[in-house]
Amino acid sequence: MSEAKGKKFLDSYGGQTVDQLIAMESDYRIDSLVLAFEGALLQKQEKKKLSRIELDILAVEAMEREVNNGGYHQFFLNSSKKFAAILPSSLERIGCPAAAKITSDALAYLKISGDVTVAKIDAALDRLGDKAITDLGKMDNRYFQNKEAIADKLFTYIKANKGEIVLK
Repeated sequence: MSEAKGKKFLDSYGGQTVDQLIAMESDYRIDSLVLAFEGALLQKQEKKKLSRIELDILAVEAMEREVNNGGYHQFFLNSSKKFAAILPSSLERIGCPAAAKITSDALAYLKISGDVTVAKIDAALDRLGDKAITDLGKMDNRYFQNKEAIADKLFTYIKANKGEIVLK
């Protein structure tokens, strides 16, 4: 896990460059720096197309936020579901194979044929009803038992691919 003791939490993205955010690693919590990257990329996506690396960051952060707050059911219920199709690959790319497997299993539970789309996720949740909350809860338990330091791995991935990330 991130060494957060004594480090500050960066409250929000304040216009920094990629290098400036990375340079803040010694003073700020890694999870807060990753959130700053997410905030910047969310702003950027309204105006410009994102790279695969940038989409990976958004997908992983959406999963972290939603699954930690309400499980995979919440991830599939909220707008974060738009990242469902790429999320397992994103997790593999950042070095989290266990989280990728859990997420793949959660997707497989939905029994979607063909491409995974927002509409197909919605239809699957409608078809499965309240049972999905309980069944996906099994994936949540696996996720919470997973010892992969996802934020740390994502930050390492950001540093390794910083040339492909543009925040403004």
